[in-house]
Amino acid sequence: MRRTAAFFDLDKTIIAKSSALAFSKPFQAGGLISRRAVLRSAYAQFVYLVGGADHDQMEKLRQFMSQMCAGWDVATVREIVADTLHNIVDPIVYDEAVRLIEEHHAAGRDVIIVSTSGSEVVEPIGAMLGADHVVATRLEIADGKYTGEFDFYAYAENKAVAIRELAEQRGYDLAHCYAYSDSITDVPMLEAVGHPHAVNPDKELRKVAASSGWPVLVFNRPVALGSPVKLPPAKPTLAALAVGGLAMVGGAIVLNRRRGTSV
Repeated sequence: MRRTAAFFDLDKTIIAKSSALAFSKPFQAGGLISRRAVLRSAYAQFVYLVGGADHDQMEKLRQFMSQMCAGWDVATVREIVADTLHNIVDPIVYDEAVRLIEEHHAAGRDVIIVSTSGSEVVEPIGAMLGADHVVATRLEIADGKYTGEFDFYAYAENKAVAIRELAEQRGYDLAHCYAYSDSITDVPMLEAVGHPHAVNPDKELRKVAASSGWPVLVFNRPVALGSPVKLPPAKPTLAALAVGGLAMVGGAIVLNRRRGTSV
């Protein structure tokens, strides 16, 4: 038998917010962004949670990130994420997503997180959740600092390309693989597998899911991963939650120049 995997988007699929925007206050405390940038990040988080992010919004965020992160010290970003990871991420992880990850692992599938957010944020979250691999946006680094350019932008069709390459490398049978996302921009990723699912979908993805017959899942219960109490057994999340036939927001949108430039 060929190997199989479950591919998960991160923001609003596994966690309730944009992963990068969630770190805005720790980044400010670490001297990476201004107070004005924190306020702007909070507003962006609100807009993202209410309406999601279409292609034009994501393009603006990508341009913003490339301009703002140039010159930032990579080690500082990684240190801040490591120091604040559990306090920031634990309260916003969906219980339903944790159970679903456990179910896929129990079935012998690898769990892969595929996120547009930057790898410095996504990789520690993936490790905390027990993911087998992470696909994330990679920012170009020179002499220990971000250049403001991208090595790889994990967005839209690029996610699907990365999944196909990973399947080729690891021997995944994509026709028997699963994928989960909330966003219309992830349709290429969802279409790359045999079992696509929409999770808390935006309006456009909900339409696609309805027309394509994809299951729609609703995740709304956060769980504290640091709790010593073992999660009680439950019937399969997929069967229990299916109600239909399915960012960076911003990678490092919250990043600003360390020398104190405001946005």
